[in-house]
Amino acid sequence: MRIGVPAEVKTDEYRVALTPAGALELTRRGHEVWVERGAGVGSGILDGAYERVGARIGGAEDAWAGELVLKVKEPQASEFGFLRDDQTLFTYLHLAANPGVADALRRAGTTGIAYETVEDRDGPLPLLAPMSEVAGRLSVQAGARY
Repeated sequence: MRIGVPAEVKTDEYRVALTPAGALELTRRGHEVWVERGAGVGSGILDGAYERVGARIGGAEDAWAGELVLKVKEPQASEFGFLRDDQTLFTYLHLAANPGVADALRRAGTTGIAYETVEDRDGPLPLLAPMSEVAGRLSVQAGARY
């Protein structure tokens, strides 16, 4: 399977959806991983770290050409043209707050899997829980600052 990791284009978003360790695991299992040039820089990860584990570096078109596309944040309007009906997008989608994203996914026929809705067997949200914990801890610091 071709797996793409585009750079995040949302304002003030510096995270990347896949680390080199994750890329290594995927390439070891026979997947082709394409990371957009510079996608990890905001997280302190240079392109060479991905290349050393077998990922390929390319442009946005290369990353979005994946059958599975991994992102951190919902696609922005500038990315809607990359959405396709033979593609699965795995990211935070926040569809209730972003009806335009829901409409773009529907129009393109893209299968979207939202991190915030993935449940484990017992019902908890394992992908959302760590983010909620971080936000909860940071809220106290932000409140104290302001």
